[in-house]
Amino acid sequence: MGGHDVGDDARRWFDVADAVPLLLDARGVVTSWTRDAERLFGYTAAEAVGKDLAGLLTVGDAARVPDVLELCRRSGGWAGLLSARRKDQHPVPVMARITSADEPGGPGRWLVLVNEMGEAHGWSMSRSVLEQMVAGSPIGIAIVDTDLRFVWSNATLAQFGGGAPESRLGLRLADVQPGFDADAVEARMRQVLETGEPVVGYEHVGRLRAAPFRETAHMLSFTRLDDDRRRPMGVYYTVVDITDRHRARQRLALLDRAGRHIGRSLDIARTAQELADVVVPGFADAVAVDLLESVLRGAEPVVGRAEGPDGSVELRRAGLRSAGGGTGAGADVVVSHPAGSPAARCLVTGRAWRADRLGPEAAEWSPDLPPVGTGAGPPSVLVVPVRARGAILGVTTFLRRSTQEPFDEDDVTLAEDLVSRAAVCVDNARRYTRERDAALVLQRSLLPHRLPEQEAVEVAACYRPADVLTGLGGDWYDLIPLSGARVALVVGEVQGHGIDAAAAMGRLRTAVRTLAALELPPDEVLAHLDDLVSRTAQEDEGGSEDGDGEPARAVGAGCLYVVYDPVDGRCAMAAAGHPAPAVVLPDGTITFVDLPQGPPLGAGGPPFESAELLLPEGSTLALHTDGLLSQGDQWTPDAGRERLVRALAARTDSLELRCRTVIDVLVPDRPHDDVALLMARTRRLPPDRVAQWELPADPAAVAEARKAAARRLAEWDLAELSFTTELVVSELVTNAIRYASGPIRLRLIRERTLVCEVHDGGATTPHVRHPRTTDEGGRGLLLVSQVTRRWGTRFVPDGKIIWAEQSLTDPGV
Repeated sequence: MGGHDVGDDARRWFDVADAVPLLLDARGVVTSWTRDAERLFGYTAAEAVGKDLAGLLTVGDAARVPDVLELCRRSGGWAGLLSARRKDQHPVPVMARITSADEPGGPGRWLVLVNEMGEAHGWSMSRSVLEQMVAGSPIGIAIVDTDLRFVWSNATLAQFGGGAPESRLGLRLADVQPGFDADAVEARMRQVLETGEPVVGYEHVGRLRAAPFRETAHMLSFTRLDDDRRRPMGVYYTVVDITDRHRARQRLALLDRAGRHIGRSLDIARTAQELADVVVPGFADAVAVDLLESVLRGAEPVVGRAEGPDGSVELRRAGLRSAGGGTGAGADVVVSHPAGSPAARCLVTGRAWRADRLGPEAAEWSPDLPPVGTGAGPPSVLVVPVRARGAILGVTTFLRRSTQEPFDEDDVTLAEDLVSRAAVCVDNARRYTRERDAALVLQRSLLPHRLPEQEAVEVAACYRPADVLTGLGGDWYDLIPLSGARVALVVGEVQGHGIDAAAAMGRLRTAVRTLAALELPPDEVLAHLDDLVSRTAQEDEGGSEDGDGEPARAVGAGCLYVVYDPVDGRCAMAAAGHPAPAVVLPDGTITFVDLPQGPPLGAGGPPFESAELLLPEGSTLALHTDGLLSQGDQWTPDAGRERLVRALAARTDSLELRCRTVIDVLVPDRPHDDVALLMARTRRLPPDRVAQWELPADPAAVAEARKAAARRLAEWDLAELSFTTELVVSELVTNAIRYASGPIRLRLIRERTLVCEVHDGGATTPHVRHPRTTDEGGRGLLLVSQVTRRWGTRFVPDGKIIWAEQSLTDPGV
């Protein structure tokens, strides 16, 4: 072992009687050797004399010899522990003392006295030395007897409360530390007395009489003391104050809990409440989180906008927690903070404010403080601004009742860290709220708010997006009234989810509505839509560096376009990369339309084909996107159809309830794909609401057509529309006779509007002219456009139909 210097006080305990003497010259060379030295070191006198002292020591201590001799020359001697090396190379621990052996006029010499340590572990210590050690120890030390009564303690223990050592004698722990969990500590002492096994590192957390407002933590270790016969005499224990370490652990645990529990959602108020829930009661007895109104709306935080004329600031309480009662109970109320109050100052300066105890002025600047629970006296308060990314979002007020230790600077730092973490989550939620609100406005503008009123079908629709956060998706549905009481039913989907897919969906929906106004057959509508998607994709690729712009997302989209005529029950449809609809017949039979599948939009491929079928009145069409069938891990097209058939077979009270039931049965709350379902139950117009006449291509037929129309209007109690209707019939039939060929048919349809249709065999689209005052003709369609609500032309396989509509509720329009 290495050598250790020893002070003068310890040299008195050196046992000279048992020492082995050596004599060295001034250079440290052995000049005298005894039999005791030979027995200790193993060297004979002939081998040892002339040997340097360093040669008798291990390598580590040999290097210290020059320094030891120099110290001897300066101070006259040295004492300490050394590791000697025997002749057989075994180390021997020794205690050495070097003193001067100079004689007057003679050469310098040194006397070395060496004691073999043997089984001794150090110097023998007297009671006075031991008492000095324990009395001066920074660790609290005490000894209790087998009855657990104090028999001795050092002065340091008094720092933990309980009085001086002499006042403890004969008392137990509960007597000197009221309120301390003495039962738990004494249980450990009895355990040690019974087993003899020491207990090390037992932690105790509580309040001492010396610090009643402060929670303290101590680490205690217990060891049994035995007499010479190994009989228990008592327990020796030590106490170390680890309050700082305990509070550091608590802070880390609180920060960890905050990281796990704050910001679990993108709801602003919920995030604020999570902050309040985390810190009560571990850090504070009550917390109120007040945010700017603009923050809760998702707008940019501006403190000035919340200021009143008197300088006060109005905030909305978003989170509240109190140990005295109230968990969010007072939240979502407007709280006014007067000018000059700590909260108002924090909003302006961005710095925290604290007070050890609130004074009477608190009632003026903060009348809405939450209760802190039991405890007399004013509470301690800490106000911290909620700040994220350089902007102030609000303030958080922490309160501790008077029976707790007031907030200190360490608490300010911790509170700022906690609020800062929550502030980032609140700001993220604010930004999300702003973006989501904007996205929902977009979504509401793209999907129909309500389906238009008409008499062709009874409709119900449901939509469930895969992106549950934004509520946006690329699926859509629509119902478009057409001429002649017909309707177009549309369901489509764009690849992807979220706002990009919703924007692409909006473009397609607008395009479909525009094409529907052209009165084209379903296959031609999809053909034009396919061309539009392809051109848009090419333009976007040419103007985008990466060729992956948002408009190109429409490529690969699917669409199903259906036209239903309630006059004869005919239904025509075409699909572009989209599943065929299901049909529920009035008798409950469920089938799927045998519809030719066209390619997805913009993908290229064969021309689109239409399918036509005759639907009995009361049949239900179920138009859906493929997400309705593809839910589930074990999905196949046949399995998806079977699930849909079972869901459609369920009896419900209304079509709306049936639509919701199908979605709830087939689609989870968080689907992996967007889902849209449009259900339409067909109606037929009664025969007495449709009138039709075959007319010859003779100008004399115009007068007969006017009279027939007038008679039918009288039967329908629509005599007030006779003048305008006769005018419309006269102009349309005259144009057909003059410019068209083939048979001419006049048809009146009474629905929500009065529809006048003239069919001819021509293929030329008529248009409104703007004749000069001197022109004798050319005013027919101009007059029709003036006296009707709308008019147009649609082509049919054997010619065209010119139609015009008049309102039944507002005659003359």
